[in-house]
Parts: sequence; C-alpha cells; structure tokens
Amino acid sequence: MPTTTRPLPLNKFKVLDLTAHRAGPTAVRQLADWGADVIKIEEPGGPDVDATGSRRNGPDFQNLHRNKRSLTLNLKSPEGKKIFFDMAKTADVVVENFRSTVKHRLGVDYESVKKINPRIVYGSISGFGQDGPYENRPGFDQIAQGMGGLMSITGLPGQGPVRVGIPVADLTAGLFCALGIMVALLEREKSKKGQHVETSLLQAQIFMLDFQAARWLIAKEVPKQAGNDHPTSIPTGVFKTTDGHINIATTGGAIWERFCRALGAEAMIKKPEYQSSKARSENRKALNAEIDIYTAKKSSAEWIDIFNKAGVPCGPIYSIDQVFADPQVKHLGIAQSVKKKDKSTLNVVGQPFALSRTRSRIAAPPPELGQHTNEVLKEFGFSTKQIAALRKANAI
Repeated sequence: MPTTTRPLPLNKFKVLDLTAHRAGPTAVRQLADWGADVIKIEEPGGPDVDATGSRRNGPDFQNLHRNKRSLTLNLKSPEGKKIFFDMAKTADVVVENFRSTVKHRLGVDYESVKKINPRIVYGSISGFGQDGPYENRPGFDQIAQGMGGLMSITGLPGQGPVRVGIPVADLTAGLFCALGIMVALLEREKSKKGQHVETSLLQAQIFMLDFQAARWLIAKEVPKQAGNDHPTSIPTGVFKTTDGHINIATTGGAIWERFCRALGAEAMIKKPEYQSSKARSENRKALNAEIDIYTAKKSSAEWIDIFNKAGVPCGPIYSIDQVFADPQVKHLGIAQSVKKKDKSTLNVVGQPFALSRTRSRIAAPPPELGQHTNEVLKEFGFSTKQIAALRKANAI
C-alpha cells in the first residue's frame, strides 16, 4: 500500500489479491483500508470492463479497488506461476474467489501454497462452498439471495420474490472472509501456522437472515413477506406525510403510548384492538390505515421533530444524494476523498467503524492495470533484466 503519514494496524501484512467480481474485492478492501500491502494480481491485457460490468474508471470499480497496487501476471504460464509462488513464500495472506476447480487447475490452491509457506492464511469465497453437491456451480449474488431465503421475505405481501437493492450476499461474504482472515492471523501469532479461511455467498446470506432464520429453526415459523412493516414490532413501517413518507418504529407498550400521544391520537391507547402487542399484530392493517390519517396532516420534517422530542424512533426516507447531504452523515465522515494522479478528487465510501486511537485511511485511488508491476517485482528481488525477459515471455 502507498506510504502513509502514520503507521496503520495492518501494515505488516502482505496480501496477494487474486479476486474478481465483488465478494473477493470487498474482503481485500477491508484489509487494504487498514494498511495491509495489497497486491492486486491481474491478467495482462485484461479488459477495461471487469466481471461486475463496471469500467475501470467507473464509480463501482473506483470505490471497490482503492488502496491496492496492481501487478499483471499470467498464471497460466510457467513463468507467471513461478513468480506467484516466489511472492507467496513471504506473503501473509492470499485471497481468491475462483470456482473450486479453477484454482486447482491453475495450481494456486491452498494446499499448493501451503507447501511453500505453512504460515499462509488463505481466504476463499465461493458461491456455495468449497465442497458438497453444489461446489462447482457458478455463484451470483441474486442466486444466493433466492436460495438463502431473503427474496421470500422481501417485498409486499403476495408480490412474489423480490431482490434486495444491494448485492448483500456478495458484500457480507466479503466482510466475513476478512473477519475470518483476521481471526486466522491472530491465531497464527500463537500457533505460528496459517490456515484456510472459507466462506460462501450462500452461508453469508443465511447468516444475515438472523432472527428470521431463528423463527424457523427454533419456533418452526416460516416468515413471509411483510413489505415495509416490521414482522414482529407493530406498528413499525412507512407512513404518509404531506410531502412524502417517513419511517416510524414502536416497540413495547411504553413507546406505543408515547407515540399515540405525540400523534395526537390518545384515543387509540384505549382501543381494545390495539391494547396489546398481539392485538396490534392481529389488526395491523386497520391500525396502519388509522395512523396514516394522522400522519398525512403534517410534513415529514414536522413529524420527525415531534416524534424525536417524544422519544419515538423515526426517520426520513432518503434518496442516495440526500443520504450524503444529511448533517449526521457528514459528521460521521463516511464519505472520504483521495487525490488522483491528475490532482482531481475521488470520493468513496469509507469504513463504517472507528477506533479511538487508530483510523483507517484512503491512501490511494485504484491502480491502473499493471501500474506497479515493475515496482512490486523489484521488491521481491527481480532485476530489471529479469523483468524485461518476463515481459517478452508474456508472463507479466
């Protein structure tokens, strides 16, 4: 990773990044943002459009691949594979999201790397797992959303399956892989040995079902689509205002009563059909319609002010541009910038957590294809003459 003005917590770790698509790069981004030296290994003469459909200079690629160096390497050539293993001898981490058969065909699988570096922590992300009946199936986020149950509980009742508006299986698989790699690196401090970290889009998606999964596993309830209504906390959902909609969330009797008073609807507190959580659940449709009558009398901003003063959870429903214009979002500083080679500013999404003494840093924009090939190879001991020979052999 490019030199920073202060040491970052992961800057002693060298990561060989064999990933593509989204889940793998998401995992590696977590390591890079906290200082790991990430070397993105790419195919020489690769396409301008990556596997996600994003152009290299497009917003998606630019946000996903910051803080890395790019090395072009032909892993299908003997010379290219030798370079990879020479680098792997001293690397700390390898991350890949090939299909299971691909890494074995290339000969860069965990067992092969482990032979030359027993301390390697090797992260793998697949669609469905490294083995089992679906190991060779191609993975894709929306497929995992469907198989992982998410599409059955997303959307309006009776609407039919609905995907979530972000690649949640990809993103969470990447985050879990990064977490697993960190756990393995911590364990290595004691054992002095590396290990294989495995996750999949399917596993990540099922984990993210959380309480909805527990409803089935423990209570044998099959959750259904509930639209904007929370499946168990009622009334919680989207309500009309004079200029749009707002979210309101009530949980438990005390907040329900505060809500009714702030709404100017004290009479609802005494209605038998609303007096218990169970009753409100059974009469959800009528309750929501009655609330809409009240909320439609004021603007979103007015209600948000009223409900917050009353201690009732609520909030606006933003478009993406409004998200980043919000004063609290600005205060949190999650939108971060970095200078590009042409001195222009690149704005990206920063890390969503902070440490009290140590901060992550967006130190460099995404690299051009092969931008650091010579630099990286020289660091690993290759001479200028050797590098020229490798280029002639189309190994880099």
